[in-house]
Amino acid sequence: MRIVEGVSVGIYAIRSNKLRSLLTMLGIIIGVASVLAMIAIGDGAKVIVLQDAQKLGGVNQFTLYRTSHKRVGNRWMPNRSNEYFEYEDVLAIEAECPSVKLVVPRIPEWDGVLVQAAGGAETRTGYNGVNASFSESMDWNTQQGRFISDEDIDNEAKVCVLGSDVATALFGTKSPLGKEIKIGKGSGGRFDRYGRKDRKRITERFTVVGAMETRGRSLRFGWNLDDMVFIPLTTTQERFTGNDRIVMLSVQANTVEEVPQAIEEVKQVVRKRHKNQDDFFSIWDMREGMAQLEKISKVIKIALGSIAGFSLLVGGIGIMNMMLVAVTERTREIGLRKALGAKPFDILLQFLIEAIVLCTIGGAIGVGLGILAGEGMSMLAVNIVKIVPEWPSVISTQWIVISVSFSAAIGIFFGLYPAIKASSLSPIEALRTD
Repeated sequence: MRIVEGVSVGIYAIRSNKLRSLLTMLGIIIGVASVLAMIAIGDGAKVIVLQDAQKLGGVNQFTLYRTSHKRVGNRWMPNRSNEYFEYEDVLAIEAECPSVKLVVPRIPEWDGVLVQAAGGAETRTGYNGVNASFSESMDWNTQQGRFISDEDIDNEAKVCVLGSDVATALFGTKSPLGKEIKIGKGSGGRFDRYGRKDRKRITERFTVVGAMETRGRSLRFGWNLDDMVFIPLTTTQERFTGNDRIVMLSVQANTVEEVPQAIEEVKQVVRKRHKNQDDFFSIWDMREGMAQLEKISKVIKIALGSIAGFSLLVGGIGIMNMMLVAVTERTREIGLRKALGAKPFDILLQFLIEAIVLCTIGGAIGVGLGILAGEGMSMLAVNIVKIVPEWPSVISTQWIVISVSFSAAIGIFFGLYPAIKASSLSPIEALRTD
């Protein structure tokens, strides 16, 4: 029997018993749709996390930060080390670490900074003292003007680049380029025992040379990256901190695979330059968060797979039941086909193809419903989890192919016994059946 003929017979059998066929396929439809909908939401969450990682520079970036406290056993103790990062560390890491692409020194002040424009507008925000490599390492371009240059670093220039929210708060829709702002918070006075400056009001004037593109908020840390002012690192040291200390180094490896090697190379350089000490700083690796996400994703997929497996099992049993009923109902047809020369293999193939067609159509319907359900759940997720403006529904072609193929495999598995039973009927006894 030709396969095309078997498919047409299978479709005809489904059309002849529409309601029964639909109810039989319901388990397959629900199983496939639920799996695809959950995968769409889960993979959408992964996209959100990857986008968030990209906002912070990408998965191939890790950060060294000077800690005020360090963990000793189960307790947090003050970090009494006198060691801090210096700009020479940046140059040494870039020169001596072949796995490192860029190093960005940072002196952050995350909030509480009063920024005023000449016209009287003001806002509370934060600033980052950075070098010229910051824009490249973050893959973050300016919307207007330029970013901080090496010349600004060398000259300790009193220039700044505004985040988009700061630019809007101070200047509205007008261009901020060339305008003067005042930053009214810094450090001065004596050092305390941890090497920090006592707080004192310092107001400095800066000329705006650029405004950044909109970047959004970091989900992991909660920072609004658009609510920030960027200042040359050396200017920050000269005007605000009063020393050459650096509290953060953002290091970008050449590739994600080279991150572990880059971490070891950086540690060696820091030890060599800081009295063989590496306990005055901690390392945050972007990949750790991604690894946790992968573990959670696997657990969710296993749980969903188990639930869907039961649904598909029930659907498969329904397919077997329908095919056994079909064999009983069509006994005379089977006898007539055999009397006309059909071989047992032809009968087996006919009923097997009918089961496969039934499951494949159920799988296809399930794919369509799964895509719609995924879109609906993503819209619901945005309303429930209001920290993201959009929750993508991601269903790859690979999962669609797997779903339909798995449905066809269920048809083969659960349709095999009824097909064998049909092929083994005696033509004489089949023709005698009423």
